[in-house]
Amino acid sequence: MPSTACPLDCPDACTLHAEVGDGGVVSLTGDRRNPLTDGLVCGKVRAFDRHLRCEERLMKPAIQVGPKGSGRWRTVGWDEALDTIATKLAEIRDTFGGESILPLSYGGSNGVLTHECVDSRLFHRLGASRLDRALCAAPTSAAATGLYGRMPGVALEDYVHARLIVMWGVNPHASGIHHVPVLKAAKKAGAKLIVVDPRRTPLAKMADLHLPLRPGTDLPLALAVIAWQFEHGGADEAFLARWCTGADALRERAARWTPEVAAQTCGLDPADVRKLGTLWAETSPAVVRCGWGLERNRNGGSAAAAVLALPAVSGKLGVRGGGYTTSNSKAHPLDTSRAVAEPEPDTRLINMNEVGRVLTDANDPPIKALFTYCCNPAATLPNRPRLMQGLAREDLFHVVHEQVMTDTAQWADVLLPATTFLEHHDLAPGYGAMVLNRIVPVVDRVGESRPNYEVFAQLCERLGLTRDDDPVGPDALIDAILAATPDGERIGQELGEHGMARPSVGHQPIGLVDTTPRTPDGKIHLVPQALDAEAPHGLYTYQPDPGTERFPLALISPASAKTTNSTFGQLDRRPAHVAIHPEDASARGIEDGAAVRIDSAYGSVTCRARVSNEVRVGVLSLAKGIWSHRVAGDGSTTNAVAPDTLADLGGGATFNDARVQIVAL
Repeated sequence: MPSTACPLDCPDACTLHAEVGDGGVVSLTGDRRNPLTDGLVCGKVRAFDRHLRCEERLMKPAIQVGPKGSGRWRTVGWDEALDTIATKLAEIRDTFGGESILPLSYGGSNGVLTHECVDSRLFHRLGASRLDRALCAAPTSAAATGLYGRMPGVALEDYVHARLIVMWGVNPHASGIHHVPVLKAAKKAGAKLIVVDPRRTPLAKMADLHLPLRPGTDLPLALAVIAWQFEHGGADEAFLARWCTGADALRERAARWTPEVAAQTCGLDPADVRKLGTLWAETSPAVVRCGWGLERNRNGGSAAAAVLALPAVSGKLGVRGGGYTTSNSKAHPLDTSRAVAEPEPDTRLINMNEVGRVLTDANDPPIKALFTYCCNPAATLPNRPRLMQGLAREDLFHVVHEQVMTDTAQWADVLLPATTFLEHHDLAPGYGAMVLNRIVPVVDRVGESRPNYEVFAQLCERLGLTRDDDPVGPDALIDAILAATPDGERIGQELGEHGMARPSVGHQPIGLVDTTPRTPDGKIHLVPQALDAEAPHGLYTYQPDPGTERFPLALISPASAKTTNSTFGQLDRRPAHVAIHPEDASARGIEDGAAVRIDSAYGSVTCRARVSNEVRVGVLSLAKGIWSHRVAGDGSTTNAVAPDTLADLGGGATFNDARVQIVAL
C-alpha cells in the first residue's frame, strides 16, 4: 500500500497507508512512522473517500454567468479560466494598484507547498496587499514568542511521564484525538488531570478537577495560580534567577488576583482555584497544554502568556514531562524564502478577521480582486453579514480555488477545481506531533483538479512574472526549501528514506536540556517589553466581560468532531444544535429540540436547541465551521454572531466574545 500523510489543520500529523483499487481509495489506515499517531487515524480522515468523490466535488473550471451567488455557471477549459484571471488581475493592478488585490487563505492545507509558497511568489510580484493570517493561534504564538522565543514545548507523547497535567482550553476528542490515549495512560500511571473549559467535554469527564470558568476569564484564573505560587512557596526562586527576567513585575501584576477575587470573576468555587494552585506547586513533573479556547477573546494573548508563564514561575522545565505545550508547537523551522523566490513587499497588511470591513468600507485603494484558496471564509470568518455583503459586490472580481462547492465558492466569478492531499505533493510540519511529513499523491486527480502550486506558477507565467531561476514543481520547491533550512540535508535524507523527518531537537525534546529559549538573550521573559507595549492596557491587564443587558449570554464556538474547521462540512447534513443550560432554557421557554434564534449586535443564527448540562449557566455552545445547509433562516451560521474585534495580542480573533440573546421560535 502506498504511504503518505495528512496535512489538514490538526496538530497530530498522521502518517497513512492508502489501499487503492480500480475505483480509487478503498481505505485509509494509519501507519506507525509517527510515534504519536501510532497507527490510529481519526474518523474524519478514515472516511476521506467520501470527500474525495462526493457529489459536491468540483470537476472543471467554471465562470459564473449570472449575478453573484445565482449558481449559474459556464464550464470552461483551464486555458480560458487562467487567461481570464490573468487579464483581470493585470487590469486591476494597472488601474487601481497592486494593493487592490487581496489573497485570502488559511488552514485548509497546512502543507508548505500549498500555503505561502508559489502563491506568495505571485502576490508579492503583483504588489498585492498582504494577509495577516491571525484567525487562530496568533495570540498564543505572540505570547510564546515573547516569553520563550517559540522554544519547542513538551512532546504530546511525553505527557505520560507527567504527574500533573493541566489541559487548558483544549478538547482533543474533537481536535487531536491521538492525545487522548496518552492522557489515559498517564492517568492510569497515577497522574492527576485538570481541565479548564467552560464545557463539560469528554475530557472534562475524565478529569480529577474540572474548572468550568466563564468564557474570557482565563487570565484572572492563571494569574491567581501564579500569585498562589509566589505567596505559598510554589515559586522556584533559584530557577527564576537563573533563567528568567520580569519575575518581580509578574508577581506584582498577579498579586490582586486572590482565589476569592478570581473565583468571583470566573464563576468558580474559590476552593477549586486553591486546589489548582496547590497541585501545581506540589506536583512534578507537571505540564500545561495551552489550547485554542483561552485565546479567542479580548484577553486572549495575556491569558496565553500567563498560562505559559506557570512552568517558569514554578521551575517545572528541565525534566521529561515537565513544562508547557502551545497550541502551535512547530519544531521544524522551515525556510521557504528560496521557494517563494520573491521578498515580501512592504504593502498594506490586512488582518483576515477584518476582511468583511475591508471589503465594505471605503479604502484607498479599494479591494477590487479577491483570490480565495485553502479556506472557506463564509463559514469561518467573523462578522459574516458584513463579509457576505462584500462577497456580493458585483465590482469585486473573486477567484476561488476549491475542492468542493462551499458556501464561499458560490460567490466566485471564476471557480477553479483543486486537488486534495491524496492527489498532490506536499511537505507538512506537525504542530503537535514533532514530525515533518512528505506527502505524495496516491490516486489520480479527480476530474480536472490541479494543485495550487501549479495554478499559481501558471498565473505567474501568464502575467509575465516568471524568472528563469524560479523553482517550479514539487521536487524543485522542496529542494529549495531544504537548501535554505538549517539541517536541511539530514532532513531531506530522512524524508527520502522514511517519508518523515524528525526535528533537530528530536521527537521528544526536554525543555532547557535539549532546547533553550530562542529569545535574544536566551532567557525566559515573563513580562516581555514588546508584548507589554502591544497589549492595549498593558500585558496581564484584564478587560471585563462585554455582555450587555440586551445580549447577556456568552456564545462559544468550539471545534466539531465531524469537521476540521469547515472541511468536510458538505458531508454533515445534521441540523445544527446550540447547547443551552436547563436554567437558561427554562427562563426563556425553550424546550429541547425547539427551533431558536440567536441574536447579537452583528447578526443572527436560526438552529435547534439542545438543553444540556454540557455548558454552564450563561453560556451557549454552537460549533464553528457550520455550513449554511445545517441552519434555517437566511443560512447564516455561527460566525454571523461573532465580533470582528481583535484580541489584545497578535491581532487574534475574538469569537468567544460573542454576546447574544436566544429566543424560541
